[in-house]
Amino acid sequence: MTSSDDPPIQRKLIEILRVIDEHEGAVGARIISDALKERGYPLGERGVRYHLRILDERGLTKGHGYAGRTITEHGRREIEEALVHDRIGFIHARLEEMIYQTDFDLEKERGLVIANITAIKKEDLDDALGILRYLSEHGMSCRIKIIEEGASDHAVAVPEGHVGIATICSATCDGILLKHGIPVNINYGGMLRFDKNQASHYTDLIAYAGTTIDPMKIFISWKTTSVLDVVETGDGLLLANVRAVPDLARDEASKILDRVVGAGITDYVNIGDPHSPVLGAPVAAGMTGISVSAGLNVIAAIQEVGIAVAVEPVATVMDYSEFEVV
Repeated sequence: MTSSDDPPIQRKLIEILRVIDEHEGAVGARIISDALKERGYPLGERGVRYHLRILDERGLTKGHGYAGRTITEHGRREIEEALVHDRIGFIHARLEEMIYQTDFDLEKERGLVIANITAIKKEDLDDALGILRYLSEHGMSCRIKIIEEGASDHAVAVPEGHVGIATICSATCDGILLKHGIPVNINYGGMLRFDKNQASHYTDLIAYAGTTIDPMKIFISWKTTSVLDVVETGDGLLLANVRAVPDLARDEASKILDRVVGAGITDYVNIGDPHSPVLGAPVAAGMTGISVSAGLNVIAAIQEVGIAVAVEPVATVMDYSEFEVV
């Protein structure tokens, strides 16, 4: 006898839950059966009723006589948890899509760059700008664009009573390398320890290909950065990410990234030795690791003084000319 925990049955159970959840009111076996056939699950009404009994027993659906079933809150949570597997790799794929869309020209310093968008309360804007000016005065790149509430020309809607702060995402570096013919794989987001104004090692890493949430968003939620300490004392934790380029492209990538820093796209770049870890982050054979500081460090600094931030990394692409130095 087939167990109700078998993967094929589990997939059908989840799909039935999705069908019920997509309908208003109770749904009967015939409608569910028709919907499943359209999705590639040829399950007759009798088979649907068998699966519905399992869902009822688990408390995921509720029967309403001849009218059919509705989904319970427990059932909705089951769908959300099942979708985790589907979302694995989505962050990485979206990042690569954004990287491909960039067309920043280093010579002319114009073109599309990837932008992060952060929402803060309107009443916090002056204090936030004060922090950004402080960072800028101490040598950190602070190119931003202020987005008013309700603006509809960007991917992230700024809620009422808030303003958006767009910052340049460091993944723009990868788009620039790609534009110069250098294959690049962005691998990790992490927390990078600085000692005496020098990058020392990564204390934490999250692989972009293995997460359902952007690593930068996770690390900012931890509230463990110390960007202001790095600026003031040279010691602390910054947000950064790791990518890899072929060993043969190492020298050319180094020259390009020097110019990227000059354009204010990022602040700190560390290039590892061929096929060796970069600041403790693993690198595949035949590749050179490159660590780049994240564009969200300036937002992390705002958070460090107690200002609440709602961050959307890799939110959209914007024209470089829209950003101004604070």
